[in-house]
Amino acid sequence: MDQLAYALITPYSLLKSRTGGIIGRLTAHARLSLVGLRMFVFSDAFVTAFTDSLCPKDMEKGMAEAWKTYVRECLSQQNPWGYVPRCMLLLFRGPNAVKHLKDDVIGSFTEQFTGDTIRGTYGDFIRDADGKIRYFEPAVITGPNEDLNREHLKLFSQFDADGGILTGRCKYPPGSTNVETGLVILKPDNFERPSRRPGNIIDVFSRTGLRIVGTKLFSMTVAQAEEFYGPLKELFRTRLKPNVTQEVYSQLKDAFSFPFTMWDAEKVADQLAERNAVAEFNRIVEYMTGVNPEEISDPSEKATASKTRCLAMLYEGPDAINKIRKYLGSTDPTKAEAATVRSEFGRDLMRNGAHASDSVPSAQRERKIVGLWKEERGSDLQQAIQEYLGQ
Repeated sequence: MDQLAYALITPYSLLKSRTGGIIGRLTAHARLSLVGLRMFVFSDAFVTAFTDSLCPKDMEKGMAEAWKTYVRECLSQQNPWGYVPRCMLLLFRGPNAVKHLKDDVIGSFTEQFTGDTIRGTYGDFIRDADGKIRYFEPAVITGPNEDLNREHLKLFSQFDADGGILTGRCKYPPGSTNVETGLVILKPDNFERPSRRPGNIIDVFSRTGLRIVGTKLFSMTVAQAEEFYGPLKELFRTRLKPNVTQEVYSQLKDAFSFPFTMWDAEKVADQLAERNAVAEFNRIVEYMTGVNPEEISDPSEKATASKTRCLAMLYEGPDAINKIRKYLGSTDPTKAEAATVRSEFGRDLMRNGAHASDSVPSAQRERKIVGLWKEERGSDLQQAIQEYLGQ
């Protein structure tokens, strides 16, 4: 039976915008399926329970104390640095998941400087000459063995209410104005096979300096896609009509014994503009969902029809919408500015890496559609844990 294992990205890693690099390592090198993400801010009760079940009984005393001190201080809302201790939980499923994730991908602490694991690259572990641990930052927390992994998963399920959407909780410098929340969606082709692409795209967005306050791995359904991209349909009718006119003229200008003019082509295009807009719209829906809406005979099936995965993320901070759009780049990857998401990861106008809301009202509308508007209770992630634990 496959195991369910977790990786918890620490508050310090999130603050330092190491999130993308860590996720890139996890998605590329874990021979496992990513099945869920959720943001957390631990309550005092969660910190206490997590600390009590954190370490194996045979762990070296000094190391165990370092771990417990770290969790009590750095994951607590009353931490010495005054930050909101956001954590990001990722769930993975697969054979021997707990050991593989810990040993092969996240890694153990070593006093030798090395970069072959996540902790080797992003974590720190320093002892002084007398062996006392002076600095300790794990970058990622994971279950050290299957028994404790199960205990930790039980806690994430029990304290599911500590997770979800963290809008309005981060602190910003005095005088910060126009604090907004923007939605970003990493599109399906980023998850076609194991790769660093999701993490690398998140790393580009780290240049905004914004805070990640919500995450959700989800399968966009046909119904969601049709609602989400609905405003494009009318846009396609008007903006694509000149293309239809030109194509009609090109195909028919020599087809008759009488002159076929652009005026004639425009009249024909009037009849075809709607059908062309629907066809283009359906192409986007099929790309985002993996399902051709024209092949669905029962409209009620649209609410569940999906064969792809997307990652939705909420970014919060001053002037968030414009900052995100700046690092997203132009819709056409061939025209996108250098070092933007679409210039580096886009393939064409549709497969262009990521979507980002273009205004605050759009972000609010889109968040409601994908399920990142209000605090979730009984989240998909919690359900996955409960199914695994047999609860």
